[in-house]
Amino acid sequence: MKILILNGPNLNMTGIRKKNVYGAQTLDDINAELLKYANEKGFEADFYQSNHEGDIIDKIHESKDKYDGVVINAGAYTHYSYAIRDAIEAVSDYTPFVEVHMSDIHKREDFRKISVITEVCVKQISGFGKDSYKMGIDLLEEIL
Repeated sequence: MKILILNGPNLNMTGIRKKNVYGAQTLDDINAELLKYANEKGFEADFYQSNHEGDIIDKIHESKDKYDGVVINAGAYTHYSYAIRDAIEAVSDYTPFVEVHMSDIHKREDFRKISVITEVCVKQISGFGKDSYKMGIDLLEEIL
């Protein structure tokens, strides 16, 4: 089984940006930990981060033929990108997506409380720091 951990805009700044919200570990550090975790669960895992909406959409489309499941943190695109929402919906019959956020988006600014992608994902997990990703991997393990 092969999964993708897909990160959107500004997540490459994890460990630098808002350490009180996102922690001090870099995205590379988190990904290394997640790779080990996924492997222990029997998954191969790939990682992709982009600050560009079209690149994320292309990766979502590719997931249909390449991955058994996807854990996605769409960053700010979560709150307004209907294009990413539609891309997930287009492949959701082939590849389940779990939406994750390190911070609790429901306890932040009003605009962050809205997710346009939740409806096309299996579940939303937020507020557990890097463990949100691990919980997403656990959910994929359950449903695959």
